[in-house]
Amino acid sequence: MNLFTEFTKILGETNTFLYSKFLIVLLILTGLYFTVRTGFIQIRMIPEAIRVIQEKGKEGSLSSFQALMIATASRVGTGNIAGVSTALVLGGPGAVVWMWIMCLIGGASAFIESTLAQIYKRKDGSIFKGGPAYYIETALHARWLGIVFAVLLILCFAFGFNGLQAFNITSSFEYYVNDFENSQVPMIIGIVLALISAVLFFGGAHRISTVSSVLVPIMAIIYILIGLFIFIININEVPGVFAVCFSEAFNFESIFGGFAGSCVVIGIKRGLFSNEAGMGSAPNAAAAADVSHPVKQGLVQVLSVFIDTLIICSTTAFIVLLGGRYVTGGELTGIPLVQQSIAAHFGEIGIHIVTIAICLFAFTSVIGNYFYAEANIKFISESPIVLQIFRSLAVLMVFAGAQVSMSTAWDLADVLMALMATVNIVAILLLGKIAINALKDYQHQKKQGKEPAFKASSIGLYDTECWK
Repeated sequence: MNLFTEFTKILGETNTFLYSKFLIVLLILTGLYFTVRTGFIQIRMIPEAIRVIQEKGKEGSLSSFQALMIATASRVGTGNIAGVSTALVLGGPGAVVWMWIMCLIGGASAFIESTLAQIYKRKDGSIFKGGPAYYIETALHARWLGIVFAVLLILCFAFGFNGLQAFNITSSFEYYVNDFENSQVPMIIGIVLALISAVLFFGGAHRISTVSSVLVPIMAIIYILIGLFIFIININEVPGVFAVCFSEAFNFESIFGGFAGSCVVIGIKRGLFSNEAGMGSAPNAAAAADVSHPVKQGLVQVLSVFIDTLIICSTTAFIVLLGGRYVTGGELTGIPLVQQSIAAHFGEIGIHIVTIAICLFAFTSVIGNYFYAEANIKFISESPIVLQIFRSLAVLMVFAGAQVSMSTAWDLADVLMALMATVNIVAILLLGKIAINALKDYQHQKKQGKEPAFKASSIGLYDTECWK
């Protein structure tokens, strides 16, 4: 028992160091570097990104829109509700401004990693597979490091975060059941989630992409409409809320008086770890898209970052700030604060709305996370037996996660994600020039009035599988 306690303590301290100091600095500096190198692409080329998502993929392949929905499915989870609410309580209204700033900075990293994933993607039946493990192996000639990345991602997303999302779905029903923990409800929910997950996991990428392209827009639109309604009926208070957010965001006296718990640190952490820009997860979805030029999917993934933070996280922020239940440093926080904020405008139905939102957000994260993990299983081994065993274990993890909150396991998943992100950041810093050269090629073709089509040899590459 003492050994386990010591392990938990070390894990917590490691987690705090990685997420409060090391990884934050690394992600910010990387985002700023690529923002400058790409000429603020995440702002400058948003109209082009919107145009690209309207393109249709070939029959039987994944379109840009479907790949966008898979990435958004994974990015947008319960953290967009509970995480944002908690960030506001701990860091104050200024935290939301720093979330926006980190979103803009992170967009450049998202572009680079997703463009690289497209350049080094490989055929996988009628679709494609790829991601950091693949560009690490091919471009850096380090298969061993690619395997390290793949293992970290699989453990983190398929077995860590998917268990957590399943538990969040179960927990959202506590409001409706007396003596919830001793009831059969968690078991029933676990069985239902496991069955649905099995149908999707064993159905492959096409089934996942189809479900994501339907569920993600529905959940996002419903949640945004609720936020807009609250925004509009409180429109007289909105200018004051914006004023408070910006004044507290740049109140440097209070910021540096308690820096570790300030709106800057909390807002930066929530922004970076919600949109996952630079962490190496979303490129696994970006690689699956069928596009005529890798830059197209790089641009589309910038949109996914913006949808996650500028739209979904901001919706939660304004629901909380305009709900009349919010107190900086107060005891009411997380999902209960969002529930009470919506209930203040919708009554009892507000509780049910948040329950539905949590279930949709969490479940789409489950299928998005699984998609990432499967791409990395295939990197390690092409054996159908290995894949079927992995799918079975992933389903079991969803069932188990619905029953028990294993806090130590989630801390471990956080540490694994930090290590995974570090490997990816080193890789994209070393390989970033390739993505930037692809961007120059794309812009050159656009200036000539062409619809950009990529040939790897045009930027001096001869080691790609799909762009001969």
